Amino acid sequence: MRYKITLCYNGSAFCGWQIQSNAPSVQQSLQDALSTLLGGTVEVVGAGRTDSGVHASRYVAHFDSDAEFEPEQICYKLNAILPKEVAIFDIEKVSDDFHARFSARSRQYKYYIHGRKDPFRDAFSWYCRYDMDVDRMNAACALLLGTHDCSCFEKTGSDNTTSICDITCARWEKASDGSLVFTIEANRFLRNMVRAIVGTLVDIGRGVHEPSYISELLEKGTRSDAGQSVPGHALFLSDIKY
Repeated sequence: MRYKITLCYNGSAFCGWQIQSNAPSVQQSLQDALSTLLGGTVEVVGAGRTDSGVHASRYVAHFDSDAEFEPEQICYKLNAILPKEVAIFDIEKVSDDFHARFSARSRQYKYYIHGRKDPFRDAFSWYCRYDMDVDRMNAACALLLGTHDCSCFEKTGSDNTTSICDITCARWEKASDGSLVFTIEANRFLRNMVRAIVGTLVDIGRGVHEPSYISELLEKGTRSDAGQSVPGHALFLSDIKY
């Protein structure tokens, strides 16, 4: 039987979602906990990778098990033994053809920026001292929408079979205290893509480039032409739609 897990995690203590041989991962922590509770080796498949230090306010995974258990009870026990950085929202039985990664229609990320020194935000928001024009940044966001080759925002050396992504939402919102949140949604994301996009949009907001620079990048740009990769601690995988 196949089960879907909905969870969240603080990525600060992990090398990312995916298992690595030399550092703790969310996937390994969840697999170890499920294997202990269900009395056998359990492999967990996630909706996708997140980089080291990146968080997920809503993440989805699945696993298969023939063990008899009540999902609510296992959910309670998982929360008791998992690291404090990981919380399980729900476990539910799903059809055998459900796949946490391949059944997903879109994924959404959010990136948080604050412009005034604030020790209470530093763990989950980037303290960025630049003055930025949000209207310019949103004009650039409009040019991101649609289906594009996004290799200019992809980490050099990545092994994706394609760099084509369909971006359906990209926007900045400004709060009354001046803090910013960037939301982007697409059918898929490349390694480091969101952080490179944010870095490029910050440059546009500062006046380093015009909003039209996004179109130039998408047409013929390389990773070295795009902006810096902004810090990962302010990035959240915020939703996955099936």
